[in-house]
Amino acid sequence: MRAAWLMAAAVIASMTIIRIVYAGTLDLRTDEAYYWTWSKELQLCFLDHPPMIAWFIRLGTALFGDTNLGVRFAGILAMGVTQLLLADIVRRTTHDMRAVILAVLLPEAALYYGLLMAKVAPDVAAIPFALAMIWALVRLAESDDGRWWLAAGLFGGLALLSKFTVVMLLPGVAAFLLVPAWRSRWLASPYPWCAALIALAVFSPVLIWNVQHDWASFRFQFVRATAPHDFSLRTLGDYIGLQFGQVGFVLLPVTLSALTLTAWRGCRTREPVAILLSTAVLVPFLYFLWKSLTLRIGDTWPMFMWPIGFAAVAINIVKLTQDGASAWFVRSTVRWARIAVVSGIAMVVLIFLYYVAAPWNFLGRADPIGAEAGYQQVAARVEQELANTGATWIATSDYRTYAMMRWFFRGRVPVVQINERARFIGFRDPGMDLIAGHAGLYVVREPDNAGPLLADTTAHREPLGHVERSWRGHVMDTYAFGKLTGWTPELAPPPDSPLYPWRWLAGDPDHTPRA
Repeated sequence: MRAAWLMAAAVIASMTIIRIVYAGTLDLRTDEAYYWTWSKELQLCFLDHPPMIAWFIRLGTALFGDTNLGVRFAGILAMGVTQLLLADIVRRTTHDMRAVILAVLLPEAALYYGLLMAKVAPDVAAIPFALAMIWALVRLAESDDGRWWLAAGLFGGLALLSKFTVVMLLPGVAAFLLVPAWRSRWLASPYPWCAALIALAVFSPVLIWNVQHDWASFRFQFVRATAPHDFSLRTLGDYIGLQFGQVGFVLLPVTLSALTLTAWRGCRTREPVAILLSTAVLVPFLYFLWKSLTLRIGDTWPMFMWPIGFAAVAINIVKLTQDGASAWFVRSTVRWARIAVVSGIAMVVLIFLYYVAAPWNFLGRADPIGAEAGYQQVAARVEQELANTGATWIATSDYRTYAMMRWFFRGRVPVVQINERARFIGFRDPGMDLIAGHAGLYVVREPDNAGPLLADTTAHREPLGHVERSWRGHVMDTYAFGKLTGWTPELAPPPDSPLYPWRWLAGDPDHTPRA
């Protein structure tokens, strides 16, 4: 067993080094730079997400500065916390050290966790808090101490403060409370109700911000979830394909099989932990599957739930033996779990080497990393045009360009996204003393430069040429440049302005901006 622990520790240490190298080497993706801009604002919430990811980034940059590693450091830390929580959940449920080793290695074998936890997204913040809530409930089932409800409420509130989608863990918590034989006792106890109040109190910054801003983020998410879309097998295929890609071509079916067996065990015996783990994953998985028939599910939306499934994989192997399953079935289950770990880690390492060390681009413009690389080429041209034209500020028309220009110029030049101003509710003055009455440099991705965005303004645009953004020999985008004069952008336009809309940002086709 000592040799197994040493090998597991070596694997985890090596994979952690890989994540650190990845975090420090690869250019920030546009969403990461966008969340970095949030970290510079002292906001209780943002239009599209709660504030935790901004606080995570602020922690990392306080330690390592405004560097790639600084922005991404909290994701590396979150991965370590996730593995510790997984280890303790499995240890307390099985008392089997082999199962614990499997549990900490399974995330390393999944691309999203083994490598991509080294990039920041709201999901990276939500994952350890969501798993900590499950851990607290496992401690409750183990000890029968109602005070663990209070810890679960705390971690649940922190998870909600990270991303709204973790609300889909509530059916698992409800099943944990109501299905086992203890339901009458806990329903009569103050602890679960106090836990709900604690979660609400922790979540209160989001509530306060929304009260102050006409419930903007809740309305935004509601429109995103309910806007009508046509039936599409393509979006269904995208969802399923993404789960295979980010969890693992072997690990995903292994996890779903373990969850199915765990759900059956929970239904048969009403065992609280089995009910909790299976429901906490299968309910959101099936919900996303249903929504994917009409809506494209975001790459990261389901990622908060899979570590709970990894705990079920490790626990299921031990429970099968205890339940008297046939020897061949147990051996097969163990073999496939090992195959998932070995093949998954190998795939993660290969993908790491491809992006960090290889010179090729096999996917062209479809490469998910390359598609957002090369902004330094745009920034270099912007620097040149600022000097040539005397412009004192940068205007953009999409949040990706806005975020990357802010990242590269680090406050030296004011940057304003002139449209979609609902994204920037409550943001501080970007430097209006350098904007009002001064020429600006308009940087816009083609073909958006042909749109009528500025038609209803007094702005005069003088074309200044183009620049290509490329990665490993492939052109990813072309950007048009123009000198803006005669106009000062409005940072807080009224909600009926085409420069403000939030319903369109959420995907509501009935509220397309005039621009």
